[in-house]
Amino acid sequence: MDTTTASAATVLRPRAVERLVQGQATSDGAGVKLTRVLTQNLQRRLDPFLMLDAFGTDNPGDYIGGFPDHPHRGFETVTYMLQGRMRHKDSAGNEGLLSPGSVQWMTAGRGVIHSEMPEQQDGAMEGFQLWLNLHSRDKLCAPWYRDIRPEEIPVLELPGVTARLIAGRSHGVEGAMWRDTTEPLYLDLHLAPGARFEQPLPETHNAFVYVYRGDFLLAGDTAVRRQRMAILANTPGSDGVVLTAGPQGAQAILIAGRPLGEPIAQYGPFVMNSNEEIFQAVEDFRAGRLA
Repeated sequence: MDTTTASAATVLRPRAVERLVQGQATSDGAGVKLTRVLTQNLQRRLDPFLMLDAFGTDNPGDYIGGFPDHPHRGFETVTYMLQGRMRHKDSAGNEGLLSPGSVQWMTAGRGVIHSEMPEQQDGAMEGFQLWLNLHSRDKLCAPWYRDIRPEEIPVLELPGVTARLIAGRSHGVEGAMWRDTTEPLYLDLHLAPGARFEQPLPETHNAFVYVYRGDFLLAGDTAVRRQRMAILANTPGSDGVVLTAGPQGAQAILIAGRPLGEPIAQYGPFVMNSNEEIFQAVEDFRAGRLA
């Protein structure tokens, strides 16, 4: 594990909270229970992000069916495991094991069929899956895949704060992944009681925070409690986000990215720019051209 003592970052005009969102309980795959935090009606507001699912249970009945073979086209999936083990296999010949603290970054591009199946019969399984859109010029690129082991994710140590840097840059340190077009930032933040964390952000980037343990104050005055997402306002002149943990401490993911500003057309696991492209994706899948 790459542990780094980071440089200081100062935010002078922190973003306010535009609104708080409570996720919707649902299921996907073969009946896996999860919470859909970033839903389809928020895609344009949180461009380039298309979806965020949070899953967490110690009941095997909630996850044991896993996610059997299913297709994707036109975007990237980022799966981050907190607890549990999941096996990935896809039609491009990739295979990997997601274990606690690891990340699977997959570019579906022109199309891939994959499965994500649990490799445990009991115990807790917890984590997140984020969908990150691709620019129109990249939607039909070749599929790509990377397993990021826990020790490959840089860890920042600040006073009262531990931050795992999955993507982007923070406090002068490069994360495990970078994307030039969408410039995603993905931090897993662990704050001691009362600890404060500042992260500079371009004012044009869309950003949100999802709390999965404890609670935060954002911008010094808005409480964000467990299992809530705070959408951060794109206030002109703002230069970042400031989080302060509550008396029990807090853990959250902070996600931000550069919007694409393109049309979004989605049909299930296909995300393109037009209905015509969606029709083509469905036809290609049915004809076996995604395998």
